[in-house]
Amino acid sequence: MHRRLLQLVLASLVGAATLAAPAVAAPPGPPDVYRPVRGPAAPAEYRYLQKTLPGESIPRHAHDTAAAQARRLPTVGGRWKPVGPTNIGGRIVSLALDPGRADTVYAAAASGGIWRSTDAGQTFTSAWPDDWTQAMGAVATGPDGTLYAGTGEPNPGGGSITYEGTGLYRSTDGGAHWQPIGLRDSGAISAITVDPANPRRLYVAAAGSLYNGGGDRGVYRSDDGGSRWQRILTGANEFTGATEVVVQGTRLYAVMWDHRRRPDLRTYGGVGSGVFRSDDGGKSWQRLGGGLPAQSPDVGRIGLAVAGENVYAIVNKTSGPFEGFYASKDGGDTWSRTPENKDLANSQSSFGWWFGKIWADPKDARHLHVAGVALLTSKDGGDSWTYDDSSIHVDHHAMVWDPRRPGRVYLGNDGGVYRSDADGDGGWVKARHEPYTQLYSAAISPQDTSRISGGAQDNGSLRSWGGDGFNEYLGGDGEENLINPTDVNNVYACYQYGNCFRSTDGGDNLTYFADKTIFKRRNWFTPVVFDPRDPKVLYYGSEVLNRSTDGGVTWQAISPDLSGGPGPDPIYTNYGTITAIAPAGDGRTVYAGTDDGRVWVTKDLGATWTKLAEGRPWVTRVVVDPKNPDRVYTTHSGYRAGSPMAHVYGSTDGGKHWKDLSGNLPSAPVNDLIVGRGDILYIGTDQGVFASLPGGGRWYRLGRGMPQVPVDDIEYDAGHHRLVAATFGRGFYELRTL
Repeated sequence: MHRRLLQLVLASLVGAATLAAPAVAAPPGPPDVYRPVRGPAAPAEYRYLQKTLPGESIPRHAHDTAAAQARRLPTVGGRWKPVGPTNIGGRIVSLALDPGRADTVYAAAASGGIWRSTDAGQTFTSAWPDDWTQAMGAVATGPDGTLYAGTGEPNPGGGSITYEGTGLYRSTDGGAHWQPIGLRDSGAISAITVDPANPRRLYVAAAGSLYNGGGDRGVYRSDDGGSRWQRILTGANEFTGATEVVVQGTRLYAVMWDHRRRPDLRTYGGVGSGVFRSDDGGKSWQRLGGGLPAQSPDVGRIGLAVAGENVYAIVNKTSGPFEGFYASKDGGDTWSRTPENKDLANSQSSFGWWFGKIWADPKDARHLHVAGVALLTSKDGGDSWTYDDSSIHVDHHAMVWDPRRPGRVYLGNDGGVYRSDADGDGGWVKARHEPYTQLYSAAISPQDTSRISGGAQDNGSLRSWGGDGFNEYLGGDGEENLINPTDVNNVYACYQYGNCFRSTDGGDNLTYFADKTIFKRRNWFTPVVFDPRDPKVLYYGSEVLNRSTDGGVTWQAISPDLSGGPGPDPIYTNYGTITAIAPAGDGRTVYAGTDDGRVWVTKDLGATWTKLAEGRPWVTRVVVDPKNPDRVYTTHSGYRAGSPMAHVYGSTDGGKHWKDLSGNLPSAPVNDLIVGRGDILYIGTDQGVFASLPGGGRWYRLGRGMPQVPVDDIEYDAGHHRLVAATFGRGFYELRTL
């Protein structure tokens, strides 16, 4: 950390523009403030657009390539320590049981690796290498106890970008050691099925890359435990992948799905989508009709369950809503559409491509569960449905029955792992220890180092006080969280689209304040920050900058629209907004950055604004040196497809001149920056945390012991010499610093 680095050299001048700040009127009518918005363009669109460049898709293997670059950098500093939460959980996409060990269950966390429980789902410990990709799609076991893991999340959207994986892996010792066994270019693996009659014969449903065509996608078979693979079902086009494969002797079923994401288009269905069957072990296949929806561009994701000759399919439209539920009593030759059911349709909301799962009770072919926002249950083969109104979390993705424990079922959803001993018909018990929460933000207090809060994907705003372990004190997708540095009971929390609250009792009671701000558009993650001199002064960014001098009770706009106008999404016009705010320590200077790459400054508390930069990628942070209002940094998101644009810029003259400080950083989005003691720079990225001496340009991996997981936010406590990182998949981590 102490080798000499080159000093900062100022670069090209960016043309400046000056604007006066007019008065801005609030739009008429209050927003719907108590119910988080959900819909086809949110919140996945936010994360996707943030991490791409306009007009570019995410390059093939971008995440894995950046990870390899990060591993090559020298490591400095101590060891990261996980600091929770352990009782909240996070998105689980697949479950499997160990055939040789009773009460042993494996769980695949969407961005948190593979986990093992030996006490019937009460506590989970990691069964996956920390320094490998944590993005998961499937986990399965063979009759001989061999464990398989498929990497890459196959469910696009829903609060996060879906990170691609690095293929298929095998373990013969319960996850203690793993080896890669191929399909590296599969993008995401959605299902793994081991032939119950032959543990060496494997079938894999490879969904493929969401962003790039081709690669290893379709249905694959290996007859030698994964040493060699043969594709036995190829999709209709380069964006058709497989999401299910079911084996019944020589009869096979598979689900194929067209899905593609570009910056300007999302197509989650197409002519390649459908249910397929092979009656000769995969040598030949037919697309099943006989009452199922005909081949069409409007056929979206399909869920499938097979129970002997009873076959069930849930079909969603390309645009996301529910299309119908279908049942067959003759192995799929003929199908009937079951009666309309409002609860079933509502369970898919407008984003059925997020689910696509049916589970049939192995003892009763007419007892079914369907994944959705709510868990839907049928006792009559789909003729009627009820939804589980218990306290289980929403958004369901995985289920498995335990044949050794009558009535025992395990469930995986966005809240983690649950167990029922009533065949899944209620009686759900949540796991006690599951440390794989996906976090968007962190907040800490110099007054009390035990206090940590933060926003979590689909798990609200979490706090470490006020209950047993961490507890949720505001619902929705947790976004910005703040703790007043002079009063630990004065806290702020938001859910998506800038719906923010304040509290004076640590979050027990919350007062909504976002309706007092001025806005036409608010980003999914709306920034709220304290003034460094006085925490009663706060800033809130919509398309204009709002300022409060009374702790968030009242607000006034101090800027014009700082963006380039509404963004590309015609459904949710939440783009063209401020994404980063940095008030300086002089009480007059404030910097702001936008989602369309603009950087602004005012040196007179908003009377006039000067544009310092434009045309950059999405601005994730603007950071001003606490001792010098003219020393400023900006960080930027976006995986690059050959673009030379920087991830980190620095200026020593208030933004008149800028230097690219990216240096040897991995080619991954940079999400946060901190100026630490001695002007050391710390940054949080999609590949972990890095540090540099003043001036940037030469970066080092910071600390040991943090898994290969995205870091969305870092917070710094100079008095206690610590950093706290909010990771997207493994909870909070803490590191002691210089």
